[in-house]
Amino acid sequence: MKKKIILIFGGRSAEYEVSLLSVYNVSKALDREKFDVIKIGMTKEGVWYSYYGDDEMIKSGGWCGDTANLHSVSLIMQTGIREDDTGVIFDKSIPVFPVVHGSYCEDGRLQGLLDMCGFDYVGPGTAASAICMDKYVTKLIISHRHIPMADFVLIHRGNENEDIIDKVEAKLTYPVFVKPANAGSSVGASKVKSREELLNAVNEARRFDDKVLVEEYIKGREIEVAVMGNDEPFASRPGEICPNSEFYDYNTKYINDTATYFIPADLPDETAEKVRSYALKIYRALCCKGLSRVDFFVRDGEVYFNEINTLPGFTSISMYPSLMQDHGFTYAEVVEELLKYAKENK
Repeated sequence: MKKKIILIFGGRSAEYEVSLLSVYNVSKALDREKFDVIKIGMTKEGVWYSYYGDDEMIKSGGWCGDTANLHSVSLIMQTGIREDDTGVIFDKSIPVFPVVHGSYCEDGRLQGLLDMCGFDYVGPGTAASAICMDKYVTKLIISHRHIPMADFVLIHRGNENEDIIDKVEAKLTYPVFVKPANAGSSVGASKVKSREELLNAVNEARRFDDKVLVEEYIKGREIEVAVMGNDEPFASRPGEICPNSEFYDYNTKYINDTATYFIPADLPDETAEKVRSYALKIYRALCCKGLSRVDFFVRDGEVYFNEINTLPGFTSISMYPSLMQDHGFTYAEVVEELLKYAKENK
């Protein structure tokens, strides 16, 4: 008998297009002899539909215009998800893989909704998702675990221009990185080399969040680790990204595709084990479950925590599935393994 699975995709965040690419790959990977895949998409306006059309339409972004294959849906706490126009109910015994990224999705809001409706789902819970999405709160927690990280300054919405310059220059030296506290995929992030560039970068980051982080620039190798599991998580061998651009920004990740990936990373054994150890320590400290990708900088043998992503990309070039494939999983097995952890994620 086939097992039913709900894939949720899309959403109102700036990472909507990344979600479409991710869910396209996840859906293609699931064996239709084993799984009955229910696809539920959220438009950029936040309207929910069940979608019965071809995965290629999701990949191209045309799914929400494919009206012949759309049914409006609503979440009912007593039952689960209902197709409003057909009366079909997807009950809450069906596990959910929320293949979504960014605001309104990866930040705990979607997880809270699924919790209220009683669904089991892949990935960290409401509190862990919200904490990990906020880079400032994450840094505060990890700072108590004695794991090195870049120094930083927090800029609030109310800070005046002169205050911003004074705060940054009193603590950091150029170049610095400016990024929204709550965003992923390097959305709104800038590398700033002078005072003249600083305020423009802060205003760009403010388009995505009221809180902005200005971080010390650590010139090091960009190293990532995939973590999977609940009570006894597993950390992959580290992989390395060489952006071949100013930094690993949104365009490099998803548009220009100029980056080079090395899996596993060419690191001394001692450094690689330190990275894996830090990844597991961070994962546990932030109460993550299911999966996360933990990112670091490595410079002269020293390891610095950068950030954590609780629902990392699953595109064809994404590091999370690639790192797990390095350990012998196929892409399909990565997805199926993650679904096993959904039931335990309470």
